[in-house]
Amino acid sequence: MNKIQQLRRLNLPIMAALLGLLGLGVLFIYSAAFSVSDHGGMPLYQKQMAWIAFGFVCFFVFALTDYHALAKYAWLLYALGIVLLLLVFAPYIGVKMYGARRWIQLMGVRFLQPAEFMKIAFVILAVRLFGYPGRNVRRLRYVFLGVALTLLPVLLIMKQPDLGTALIFFPVLLAVMFTAGVPGRVILCFVAAGLLAVMLVAAFVLVPPRLGMEEQEHRRLLGGIGISAYQRERIMVFFDSGRDPLGSGWNKAQSQIAVGSGGLLGKGFMRGTQNILGFLPRTVTPTDFVFSVIAEETGFAGAMLVLLLFGLLLYGMLRSAFLAADKMGMLLCAGLMTMLFCHIFINMAMTIGLMPITGIPLPFLSYGGTFMVTSMCALGITQSVHIRGDWR
Repeated sequence: MNKIQQLRRLNLPIMAALLGLLGLGVLFIYSAAFSVSDHGGMPLYQKQMAWIAFGFVCFFVFALTDYHALAKYAWLLYALGIVLLLLVFAPYIGVKMYGARRWIQLMGVRFLQPAEFMKIAFVILAVRLFGYPGRNVRRLRYVFLGVALTLLPVLLIMKQPDLGTALIFFPVLLAVMFTAGVPGRVILCFVAAGLLAVMLVAAFVLVPPRLGMEEQEHRRLLGGIGISAYQRERIMVFFDSGRDPLGSGWNKAQSQIAVGSGGLLGKGFMRGTQNILGFLPRTVTPTDFVFSVIAEETGFAGAMLVLLLFGLLLYGMLRSAFLAADKMGMLLCAGLMTMLFCHIFINMAMTIGLMPITGIPLPFLSYGGTFMVTSMCALGITQSVHIRGDWR
């Protein structure tokens, strides 16, 4: 097939959902940050449009590239991702903002968030590990190798700290393993282990203060297992809504008010009081809480439209998986779909109070350069699988 024929085979549900989400994203980033600029530069919505344009370039490059070529460089991409994650902690290279080191800078300019690149590299490596032709994935050595390869970036990302992004990796691994045919009992064991880990973390956060442990001792205890002070506060606020309402609990409370006050049809574009009056902090409203802005200004109807567009997007990715010409293509679609689904679920759940605030953005709606580009790359790879799929 030539390039024109390939473009004619694009997955249309994905394209329709993508264009709808990007349009809504620009509109409500404008609403959320109409008076905010990035270090005195252009408004955020204009920067977002520039990132979208660059994202589309990457989207079409990956869509027109045979996805099998990516698998050949899976280990190299993974190694590059680990190096970039380590560079975050290097002096004069890593950037510390709001108490976390998540960015790499060049000549004083932030230009890359390595954790976002690592997610794509990890999916490709997981697919290479479990989707290589002729590989018997029922052997436990591949499962344990997959877990080890997951733990390394997860631990580095948690050290930044960025718990929200770290949460994405294990569901992606489980989705790839399940799709590849790893025995269900093995996957259930890992799910049970994950639930037990969550329960233990919650116990470490909640129980010691009730038993009289001193504040400093409690912080040292949690620091030993990778839980920072602000993460502890977010978890405690999740379980106790009345804790620190003017501090750690502020964002959660204001987000819930914004979503709940939208009613059926909302307050109108740029008329959301929680947004316009700054009760939702403008430093995070265009990124982590853009769904709260949409729900307040467009109400239940607008929130349902967003959910329908995401549903159409995920349906398109699932359809590409079913039409994939081989196991590797199917695993790629499954892994990338799970990655985006986790972002969607965690972000929306935290804005309505069903999960702790984790600082994870909403795909194609939240402001962010690296995140936008990597999300577009994920869809481009999915389109590559779809274009080369078995349509008979």
